[in-house]
Amino acid sequence: MHILYVSDGKAGHRSQALGLYRAIERQSVHKVSFEEISIEQLPLISLFLSVLKKQSPFLKQTPNYIVGVGSHTQLRVLLLGKIYPKAKTVILMKPNYPYIWFDYVVVPQHDGLAKRNNIILTQGALNPIVNEQRHQTDRILMALGGTSKRHQWNEQKVLTAIHDIVEYKPASEIILTTSRRTPAEFIDILRQQSFAQHLQIFPVEQTPQGWIFEEMQKAEAVWVTEDSVSMVFEALTAGCRVGVIAIDRLKDDRITHSIDQMIESQLISQNTCVVQLPQPYAFKEADRVATYLLAK
Repeated sequence: MHILYVSDGKAGHRSQALGLYRAIERQSVHKVSFEEISIEQLPLISLFLSVLKKQSPFLKQTPNYIVGVGSHTQLRVLLLGKIYPKAKTVILMKPNYPYIWFDYVVVPQHDGLAKRNNIILTQGALNPIVNEQRHQTDRILMALGGTSKRHQWNEQKVLTAIHDIVEYKPASEIILTTSRRTPAEFIDILRQQSFAQHLQIFPVEQTPQGWIFEEMQKAEAVWVTEDSVSMVFEALTAGCRVGVIAIDRLKDDRITHSIDQMIESQLISQNTCVVQLPQPYAFKEADRVATYLLAK
């Protein structure tokens, strides 16, 4: 079985495609291969000509699935589906084109599509994480985001939350990291706080690729600022107890509502005490999607 991923070069999009590939690989009775091809290698004029001439010069191996994430991948996925008609086209987002043009559309529930035969609704975007059952008691991870189109960084709220988390478990191993959206001066401000002595601080610039996924495998609990929705789902998938740190909302929309719904459903919590966070939830969205695709 061969999976072709049409890539726009964005790490978050690639993470979703890898999540699906690895879930299929875990479940398939056949050997599964993965090929990544960038949109720059797939000029649209060449794809259109290949469709008209019924030629397939692009790939050495015929794909079983053609997967795309990102607006610029969608037309290329559709055209490749015409060139390789036996392959199933899978788009991992709310499509810009009619959903019936794709064989499968995998989309988070908060995007507002109704469930149909070829639409698979998920809780959050897919990711390549699995729960490796390596979580350590009294090991805590905090992951800070920053200002986004729907959130405004609030330094005092974040400092208060960190203080309260530390106060409940000062003897715990507490690891804190930032993101590229975290204000540059925040780490210096944080280090000046009396409770900072209980923290191991790793600014994002000092963390290698994959570092945070490894930390999630070891943490008992993960706190994430509420702007980092994808990280909330990654922590859930890793099998952690998950808390969210509130910052200011610039607007309410389907994304902020998804956080509120998860709090109401007791998947996550705004508590700052580990024992008051919900128990880990068996969160396996990539596996569930893979099971559905393979059954078809």
